[in-house]
Amino acid sequence: MPRLPRFDHIASPHLRDLVRLAHTHDFDRVQEQVRHLRGCTQPVNLHGWSITTDPATKEVVRSYRSEDEPSGRLLTTCGNRRATRCPACSRLYAADTYHLIKAGLAGGKNVPETVRTHPRAFVTLTAPSFGPVHNQPGNNRPCACGTHHTDDAPALGTPLAPASYDYTGAVLWNAHAGQLWARFTLYLRRALAAHLGLTQKALNASLRVSFAKVAEYQKRGLVHFHAVIRFDGPEGHTTPPPPWATLDALHAAVATAVERAHLTVSSPAFGDRVIAWGSRFTVDPITALGDGELTDAKVAGYIAKYATKSAENTGTVDRTLLCRHCNGNGRQTGPSGLPAFCDPCDGTGQAEPVTALPVQRHVRQMIRTAWNLGHLPELAHLNLWKWAHMLGFRGHFSTKSRAYSTTLGALRDIRRTWRQNQADTARTHAGHPTPDPTTLITQSAWTYLATGYTPGEELLAAQTRHNITQKHQDAQRAKTEGEVWQ
Repeated sequence: MPRLPRFDHIASPHLRDLVRLAHTHDFDRVQEQVRHLRGCTQPVNLHGWSITTDPATKEVVRSYRSEDEPSGRLLTTCGNRRATRCPACSRLYAADTYHLIKAGLAGGKNVPETVRTHPRAFVTLTAPSFGPVHNQPGNNRPCACGTHHTDDAPALGTPLAPASYDYTGAVLWNAHAGQLWARFTLYLRRALAAHLGLTQKALNASLRVSFAKVAEYQKRGLVHFHAVIRFDGPEGHTTPPPPWATLDALHAAVATAVERAHLTVSSPAFGDRVIAWGSRFTVDPITALGDGELTDAKVAGYIAKYATKSAENTGTVDRTLLCRHCNGNGRQTGPSGLPAFCDPCDGTGQAEPVTALPVQRHVRQMIRTAWNLGHLPELAHLNLWKWAHMLGFRGHFSTKSRAYSTTLGALRDIRRTWRQNQADTARTHAGHPTPDPTTLITQSAWTYLATGYTPGEELLAAQTRHNITQKHQDAQRAKTEGEVWQ
């Protein structure tokens, strides 16, 4: 390969690297690889190879080596669901979540359309109060502080009296919210059986409760859950539920499960704490069609939007505060084999000092409380050091029951199959035979190199993001103009 010229005279590192890439042997491939990432902000850099063979004919159907790339590496999308980390990948995650939820409400993706006739409700469960906070009561009433807060007021969700606010209880609630949800689903089935006058065994033999839920942070830094709950027959979405499984029965069961589901956390530091749901919950019916109601499409859109949010929407940071060098302990094994203070974090165990974080006082106190609770031996299993930036919440943001609908993995497989079919079609047009995909054998070996772009690739990615945004805006403008003409 000819030696590339030097470009030290170009002051901008981004432009200098872009010119360097333009002088590689295949700049079109550089652009193509970045374009296929569709604007991913933190692509994963891999080194390795993959080869697919047909065992019947010993023919190599496909082969790939990252060494053949102009940059010597393969770039793949990061797949991060959080919009603050990667807007491009989060949009894809939101789209997949939308189709997953929509399939469980209206059918599709191997789910029959008859699920529209099953009783379905949009349920919201909230955390209890740990002290009065600044809010918007509605009905033109002011907050308890005497102020009418705007929607973007920084004070919203912060305590009226920080000194008496139960920060320990708030963090413990977040840390156990996932367990509380699991206990709620258990009590929901028990309450439903009791309400209908059935045994648990009889209920399970004739009815299945399917759900999909997502967690969302409130402004006060506590999570609450939005869930789609659906009644099915004993075989899942393929069978109708019995006629006595009604929305009224679901509402009564939710009310009982909210009241009864709880767990207790004990520690000499704070005594016994009962983790339970707040008294406010909603059970709203979902309609297949309607105007201004909770329709299939609207509910799927709500949950897809919530699925890409995280704790940073409450004003916290989107990265762990755990020092990677000492795993939060503040100590490392020194050259002599004896414990010594960790130099990178100066013995604090924190990658960034909590006092230096660019967050509000309320959020900082939540983080500090989670960090301090993480030092208690009886709470070590909660890993609160690791989840302090999440204000203690460590559960999955979105989960579903097995029989609700399809899976995110299945949706990814569909996309992968579609891309492979496109490649096979191109292979057929080129005059090559198309092998049976069920008999192919793929071998590969990959090594992680790094994350991110080179400065020049970042310019190309920025152009890709601009093109995608422009295309979306043009489509929205055309849709709006079409509605106006109608």
